[in-house]
Order: sequence, then structure tokens, then C-alpha cells
Amino acid sequence: MNLDPQGTTAQTLQPLSRFAPEARARVRGILFDIDDTLTTEGRLTAAAYAATERLHEAGLLVVPITGRPAGWCDHFARMWPVDAVVGENGAFYFRYDPARRKLTKRFMAPQAERTENRRRLEALKREILTAVPGTGVASDQLYREADLAIDYREDVDPLPAEAVARIVELFEAAGATAKVSSIHVNGWFGDYDKLTTTRVMLAECFGVDLDADKEMYVFVGDSPNDAPMFAAFPNAVGVANLRDFEAQLPAAPAYITQAPAGAGFAELAEALLAAR
Repeated sequence: MNLDPQGTTAQTLQPLSRFAPEARARVRGILFDIDDTLTTEGRLTAAAYAATERLHEAGLLVVPITGRPAGWCDHFARMWPVDAVVGENGAFYFRYDPARRKLTKRFMAPQAERTENRRRLEALKREILTAVPGTGVASDQLYREADLAIDYREDVDPLPAEAVARIVELFEAAGATAKVSSIHVNGWFGDYDKLTTTRVMLAECFGVDLDADKEMYVFVGDSPNDAPMFAAFPNAVGVANLRDFEAQLPAAPAYITQAPAGAGFAELAEALLAAR
């Protein structure tokens, strides 16, 4: 591993075929990003959804780890073949118990703090939209509890890297955390991210000590906001379109699929299931 001239981590990504069958056979759960990892060009394909169902039916722990909003995560937790969901880049986890018909919602910050943070984010939203022409508020912002999602290529014309960097700069100047996904820049006030909340979720819901058992879980993602997860999991995987962000990754996964997006997710699912 080495550093490129911009100071980001450059690493040779190994093909998924190098993920040893005996290591794949020990995997007990799969954690995955949604946008451009499970989905393809904004759509959830039948093959990708079927892959999640097959993994779940095989007895693996199946958990989306996403930047998408609380409103969407309510749906994911209730209706998808998943065991829990971490949303808004770690603002919360949701877990649905079908036997009790109860959705557990666990936020990392109390209600009063989230209310104040939303007030601060509202002011920051106006500043960013004025300072960076061409940006927009993400269409799912109405359903968010804890973060502000600035759209730079989902429902607006794709913006250049310099504009994305400026959005990040404005968030950070206000004291917020900012993470770049494949479609949004997400910003929030709070000391959490995908990894910290995943660790809490695994411990509280499933009795898993992530630090002790990290080799038994695979994370798969596609963009810079997945870097903490890539760094934490020795068997992390990137779908092929991760190469679009390779120079921007502070940490890279061990393996990469041949296929992009949802087809890459299905490729990984097949590799895990074949080893069981």
C-alpha cells in the first residue's frame, strides 16, 4: 500500500477470485451499501434483490449499511429480506421483529440534539446551494432525521470534482462531518459514521464483537463514504465501479468484483453461497 500524490491511499485491488474458498466458507454475514452497490443506475434489479434473499435464506446475517434516509430504511427493515439496516451514514439502526410486529429504532443522538442539528443543517443548506451552483437538495431529504444530503449527480446534472470538494469544504468549515457517496454529499453533526454504528448494531442486536469476529463478516461498497468499512473488514469487497473513485479512497477493500453495481453484488453473493 502507498500514497498517491494527492495523499490518498492507493492499493492494488485483488480480483474476487483471490478470496479463498475456506475464508468465504467462514463468512457469517454480509453488510452492504445500497446505491450503486446493490442498485444499478438507480434501479434495484431482480438479480440483486434475489441475491439478498438467497443469502438470508442460507442463514447469513444480511444488513444494508446506507446513506439513505430514515423513511426509506423503515421500508427496508420491514419488507426486505434483511436482519437490520444502518441508515443516514450511521445516524441510526432499525430492526424489525415480524413475530412481534415491532420496529426498533436506535438513534445515536437523542431527539433534542437531532432537532438542534437539523436547525443548523437548514442554515448550512442555504449556504451550500448559494455557493455551489448546480447543486440541489436530495429528493429524499424530506424523509431524513439526522443529515443533509446534497445532490451532485442523482437528479441534477453531474458536477465536477472541484464542486464536490467545495461542498465537503463548506460542511467541514461549519463543523460537520461530510462523506461523499456515488450520488450525494452527506453532512451531519455528530461523532458517528457507518462503522461506529455498525459496531453498535452488531453488538446490541446479535451479540457480535466486531473487533474479534471481523473476518467472519464481509462489507461490500462502491464509494469514498465506505472507506471506514473497507478499512475495518479484512475481507471487504468493492463492486467494479469502485474504480471510478479509486484515487479518492483513504482506504480500499481487499477484493473487487468483475461486474459493477448490482451484478457485482450478485457475483459476490454467488461466491459466498458456493463456498458454504
